[in-house]
Amino acid sequence: MKVLLTISLLVLSNIFMTFAWYGHLKFKEYSWFHALPLFAVVLISWGIALFEYFFQVPANRIGFNQNGGPFSLVELKVLQEVITLVVFMSFSLLVFKTETLKMNHLIGFGFLILAVFFIFKK
Repeated sequence: MKVLLTISLLVLSNIFMTFAWYGHLKFKEYSWFHALPLFAVVLISWGIALFEYFFQVPANRIGFNQNGGPFSLVELKVLQEVITLVVFMSFSLLVFKTETLKMNHLIGFGFLILAVFFIFKK
């Protein structure tokens, strides 16, 4: 149960963080956004990123093996990075629709899967 909860919270946190980091690049299509100074854009992104912490911190606390969770610190970090890349690729393909998934991306993801395998191998 803690495995699924940790992974679910990490996915949610990454969705918010991806929107905070890259969503403003899509907002430029809206007229109201053009008038905003960079400082306002940073504050909007920071406000979105705040929600990322509401999911990230509990995910790490629940998932960390020294708190009774199933994952070591290294396993949590690798899991986080793989989820980040999956969420980002999904975001870039679905929201921007200008990106394409190429063979080198698939090969890179294959190497990430191998990294997860080796990190989690006991």
